[in-house]
Amino acid sequence: MASYIFRCQFCDAQPDPLTQVSLERTVVEVTFGAYVDAMPEKWLVWHGHGPYGPPRYACAEHRGDLVAYLRHHYGAIGPHPWKRPPYPTQLGRSDRAERPVSLGEGSSMPRWRKTPEPE
Repeated sequence: MASYIFRCQFCDAQPDPLTQVSLERTVVEVTFGAYVDAMPEKWLVWHGHGPYGPPRYACAEHRGDLVAYLRHHYGAIGPHPWKRPPYPTQLGRSDRAERPVSLGEGSSMPRWRKTPEPE
């Protein structure tokens, strides 16, 4: 398994070990434009992707700064940055999303190795 290093976008703080595990679980989430709370230190994760930029992370002290930053930079694109708390602690799809994505399912692009063989 890969090891990730998470830092607050505003102060370079790093999470405690339990919050680290929670943040690692958010990496496999297949979504965009969503906030997620990473417990127990209550870090805020922004799943940007697409027009909303990269994923971003903020410690408990800078949660408000992250929300303000996102609303300022991406608020005119769509409603996602304007979502109000409470935010979910997980998006509920991560355990099911990892396998289909790795197999190329859920994509409009065909996977040549998955094409049925002619009879």
